[in-house]
Amino acid sequence: MMSSGQPQKSPDRPRLPRAVWLLSWVSFFADVSGEMIYPLLPLFLVGVLGASKTQLGMIEGTAIFLVAIMTAYAGFHSDRSGRRVPWVRVGYALPVLGKAVIALATAWPLVLGGRLLDRFGKGLRASPRDALIADAVDEYQRGRAFGVHRALDTAGALVGVLLSALLLWWLTGTPHRMDGAETGAVAQTPAWVYRAIFGVASVLGLAALVLTFFIREADAKDPQPPPDPQSSPTKEEPESGPLGLPRAYWSALAVMVLFSLGNSSDTFLLLRASDLGFSPWTVVMMYATFNATYAALSYGAGALSDRIGRWRIIALGWAIYAVVYIGFALMSSSESWAVWPLMAFYGVYMALTDGVGKALIADRAPSAKRGTAMGIFYALTGLTTLGASLLAGMVWDRAGPKAAFLIGAGFAVMALISLPFLIRTSSSSSSTASRRA
Repeated sequence: MMSSGQPQKSPDRPRLPRAVWLLSWVSFFADVSGEMIYPLLPLFLVGVLGASKTQLGMIEGTAIFLVAIMTAYAGFHSDRSGRRVPWVRVGYALPVLGKAVIALATAWPLVLGGRLLDRFGKGLRASPRDALIADAVDEYQRGRAFGVHRALDTAGALVGVLLSALLLWWLTGTPHRMDGAETGAVAQTPAWVYRAIFGVASVLGLAALVLTFFIREADAKDPQPPPDPQSSPTKEEPESGPLGLPRAYWSALAVMVLFSLGNSSDTFLLLRASDLGFSPWTVVMMYATFNATYAALSYGAGALSDRIGRWRIIALGWAIYAVVYIGFALMSSSESWAVWPLMAFYGVYMALTDGVGKALIADRAPSAKRGTAMGIFYALTGLTTLGASLLAGMVWDRAGPKAAFLIGAGFAVMALISLPFLIRTSSSSSSTASRRA
């Protein structure tokens, strides 16, 4: 039975299956590795390799584009073959090599090559992995399942960020101030320090790869939720649209794509903090603040979306996103302390939207098409995020950070305004929508 994002009554709260926990721990270790690099990458590119903001936007945007293409490809072919685990396994192997290339890079095009190899792997694994999670649970558990996955994924990111900060402090031997008065701190960090941290991250990525060999195709059981004896009979599947996916799926995807037109790479938030005078170590700790709130709230957000509906949670997240971007746009150097609470609120936005959004997409796709549905979702939002990142970089270079962040806030507001129309349209087009009390 399909859902339009409305909640379903749950007769109980059974334990989540082995597949959900195993895939969540794989993501935990992958993010320990990945997030050791991510907050330092813009500082390394701009401060050490001399890349411009436009080049930074191009690198991140191109990486996002590759993820978009490969997620669609992997999702479609994993549906056709009926096998998802090989895609997941290769997808966690390639980033180990990509991070090694970044560690050895002496010019920004080499960083681009390493980043693309890393993101190629992410593209291969994302759709099949999310389809495995969706297939392993009943619909009324799906918010919890994706919430657990995002919580452990982000907990790994938090560990990676803290480990990166610890290594940065230990290797530089400098207890950086945290008040935004550290002019020139990026340039003062030696290149070898960045390379050493990137190398350690590459080695740690092997843990995620090893865990993928414990995943089995049989762990995905493609269940159906137990029937509600008080509900009236409904059709098993809604009317299909393009590619065999229901209209409710496409309408939900449309508004998510609208939002992502202003959702540029998070590296611009970190670069903004650096421009305000914070040291690399402090920027990493700010990113840890983001990950802490993200990890702490992800499971609760997913579980709450099972009870009160996905769109309500996502709408609150988008509103917070707009406020955060407006804050980064209007902030002056004398108000740099505000970066800390804004990064924490940015983590709240991610907790409310990331796992919940994936659960919403999975709700609206038949089991045989879930890989394709996830792939199209990643592809279209990735392509629009590519455009948003390129636009943000160019606008920043020409008009400054204020204009770049206000553009992102504007698209978030537009997506929020479109939500009431979307919900009415999808409710009328889905013949199996569940009604909320």
